[in-house]
Amino acid sequence: MTNKASSPSSNRLIVALPEMERAALCALCEPVALATGDVLSEPGAPMHYAYFPLSGFVVLETPLRAPLSLSVAMVGNEGMLGATLALGTRIAPLRARVQIGGHALRLGASQLQRELQAHRRLKRMIERYLFVLLTQAPIHAACCHFHEIGQRLACWLLLAQDRAGGRSFHLTHESLADMLGVHRSGVSIAAGLLQREGLIRYARGEIHLLDRQGLEGASCKCYADLLKGASRLFPTGKSEPPPLE
Repeated sequence: MTNKASSPSSNRLIVALPEMERAALCALCEPVALATGDVLSEPGAPMHYAYFPLSGFVVLETPLRAPLSLSVAMVGNEGMLGATLALGTRIAPLRARVQIGGHALRLGASQLQRELQAHRRLKRMIERYLFVLLTQAPIHAACCHFHEIGQRLACWLLLAQDRAGGRSFHLTHESLADMLGVHRSGVSIAAGLLQREGLIRYARGEIHLLDRQGLEGASCKCYADLLKGASRLFPTGKSEPPPLE
């Protein structure tokens, strides 16, 4: 893991930690590759690891009637998978599936919980991140219920780019339909409209974002609302951690 995209400095939660906690955490973690489609946790099952994504991203899903599921959150290089370990439980609340493969730092659940007891600021930072996820959940729910598929697709594509990096990534109609909780035909129509408007180019699962500003205009306001939580956690975008009240 030598390139910048796969270094610990790629994860904003890790970077925001004070130097001592950051060094202690990274020394315990192991670098792992995450392949698209990997399932990292299942709801109600024990969590064996926590993950700090460096590239790519994971979607958190609530299973519906088989084979349906609905994505309710994304976890990328802004945070971590396994924040609920800070609550003292190892039971996974949701399914975690790798949507776009990449790299992560992995730490055993028991090791992380020991670190949380030893380092107060690490625990506070993860608790803050968990709070952000909790505040984002109702936004995702309201978006799913009230907004049109095209608006929601634009929102998810922006969120995907924020985490995947670059303007191109691979997302099939099926995976987009799963994320949005709609039929593939709905995704095809919405993606076709965004393509005709010159905002994206989409062929055989390869998505190229051509006009990010236009895509933000096509998205519902949920995208801006979802960013507010992360900006409160990392207000400056620098390595200095926010004050702990």
